[in-house]
Amino acid sequence: MYEVRYPWTPFQLLGGAWTGRLVAFRVDDRGVTLGGAPARHAGQTAFVPWYDVSAVVLWQQESAALTPMRYVGLRRRPGAPALPGPNASLSRDRTTRLAPHIDHDLFLASRHINLWTLDRERLVNALRAFAPQVPLEEVGQNGADG
Repeated sequence: MYEVRYPWTPFQLLGGAWTGRLVAFRVDDRGVTLGGAPARHAGQTAFVPWYDVSAVVLWQQESAALTPMRYVGLRRRPGAPALPGPNASLSRDRTTRLAPHIDHDLFLASRHINLWTLDRERLVNALRAFAPQVPLEEVGQNGADG
């Protein structure tokens, strides 16, 4: 299993979720868990079984900051059910404006790598162990694999 948890945050203390650190991202034998934002973790966390995953994708979004915003997302089979999450209410027009190089459905099934660190090597090893048929893709700002 590969699992990353958020560090302790004031949101957990205020929300009563102080008994354990919240999962930000997890890969295991059943599928992938995309954690919700710490302040709305329970309502935004999504589990995606392997049969719905066609690729795990690392991508970036340019921002006003010095470094791009990094994301991990899932390409999913056509017709897979909508996921809860911080991006769930974004329209196709909005996601196209924010990241024109990323497909709308991928954007909705992505999580910003913020307050936690993704270990690419551990992710690759988990994919090999649990879902060798699922590739890890890296999409550059121009839309090409990077």
